[in-house]
Amino acid sequence: MKMIRAFIRPEKEQEVVLALEGAGFPSLTKIPVFGRGKQKGLTVGPVHYDELPKTMIMTVVSNEDTDRVINIIQDKARTGFIGDGKIFISPVESAYTVRTGEASL
Repeated sequence: MKMIRAFIRPEKEQEVVLALEGAGFPSLTKIPVFGRGKQKGLTVGPVHYDELPKTMIMTVVSNEDTDRVINIIQDKARTGFIGDGKIFISPVESAYTVRTGEASL
């Protein structure tokens, strides 16, 4: 299993979520976050915004589905401009259901 964490533009959140759900990946977590990447913020006139709003989408999928989910996120989140976001992939060693204590992997 792999955990996918995608940091995307907030205005692309709904499009990405609906595409993932439509492709059979309904389970995810969305979190509003602030940060900066290569662009190191944004300057508008005399004002510099050090950190920009993003949405983090987290989901755990099977190893076989990882590339498919990455492609969906990239396709729906891309605008072609700097600041479109970043996707991070991490291995998931184990998972447990809190209510039952059952291992779910």
